[in-house]
Amino acid sequence: MNRFKSFVLAMAAGSLLSVAPAGRASEVPVRAQTAGDVLTLKSANGFDATVNKLVADVTAKGIQHFATIDQAELALGASLPLRRSTLILFGNPPLGVQFLQSNPLAGLDWPVRMLVTEDSAGRVAVAWTDFGAIANRYHITDREAQFRMASEVAASIASAATQ
Repeated sequence: MNRFKSFVLAMAAGSLLSVAPAGRASEVPVRAQTAGDVLTLKSANGFDATVNKLVADVTAKGIQHFATIDQAELALGASLPLRRSTLILFGNPPLGVQFLQSNPLAGLDWPVRMLVTEDSAGRVAVAWTDFGAIANRYHITDREAQFRMASEVAASIASAATQ
């Protein structure tokens, strides 16, 4: 079974608790220690390369890229220290709008957001909210196939950015 298929199956099963050895990119996202509904994937690339690869993969998939927000630059403008942190907003309106049709409050989590961060040791990671948690948060039970598709696409984008 190839890595992507294993990755998708692990996401669907909710068994995302493996940890990659230090210094290596994760093959499977792990739950963030400080936010249980957030998935993270360690990157084998530097910060800028990870951001660039993420945006490039979104664009290559024909997904609309809405914004790239350099949060560290915003912090600098406020004279506040912050490690490198860039938020990327993107989405496929024909898919995302279906979640809003089920519960308009789901618009708080759409478009999709992925965060690229760098820790004090220079390790880069991509983080995003688990789509199963989003479905639970908004009590959306009528869009299982759409949430599965969103999860698979997000996993593919994060994997492309971090490999």
